Amino acid sequence: MTLLQTHNLSAFYGDFQALFGVDVTIEQGETVAVIGANGAGKTTFLRTVAGALAAAPEAVLFDGKPIGNMTPHEIVRLGIAMVPEGRRLFPSLSVEENLLLGSHSERRGPWSLQRVYELFPRLRELRRLPAPSLSGGQQQMAAVGRALMSNPRLLLCDELSLGLAPVVIRDIYACLGAITAEGTTVVLVEQDINRALDASSRFYCLQEGHLALTAPTKDFDRAALTAAYFGL
Repeated sequence: MTLLQTHNLSAFYGDFQALFGVDVTIEQGETVAVIGANGAGKTTFLRTVAGALAAAPEAVLFDGKPIGNMTPHEIVRLGIAMVPEGRRLFPSLSVEENLLLGSHSERRGPWSLQRVYELFPRLRELRRLPAPSLSGGQQQMAAVGRALMSNPRLLLCDELSLGLAPVVIRDIYACLGAITAEGTTVVLVEQDINRALDASSRFYCLQEGHLALTAPTKDFDRAALTAAYFGL
């Protein structure tokens, strides 16, 4: 069943156009990667789906319903959550307070504070500490946990591996299986192409705001991907 569709999706920052007629289809239960070089439009795509950037109502469909003109708050209540690039935890709040903020949508589902602590046991030990005192990897776990607390049907992950040590990246990506096992659909934005392809079943490659290539991750032309990625 199709969960998310974009139709001729365009996005702007003022007068600057960042996306040009992007068509994407995400099926329920999939893990799909969105890859591309810096400035390709990957984060803009996620922000537009999440409501942080305005779009035409019919340009973004969630479960068949137009959501392109909805606010981020309304979109979270529908079941879309985003793990933003750079984590963006609230520095004045403890780890647990940051996690609890994710539950304000009051959506029912499998994820609770207890379940998040089971997924990331280290967060339970650190729950009373202020968020800035955590390492980068621990903050990323908290950002993922906060998003899960809204019990999303669709989880948008922006650069999970950014600035983290390889062993930490491995541990965070290892948790994706537990997340998708609950029926959550995942869209991964990554500059680490191999990491993104290993974790997903399909990918979309953006190049300067245009959709350059889409293919299954198990069967694609590496030369075509290189050309699409670099605009060759």
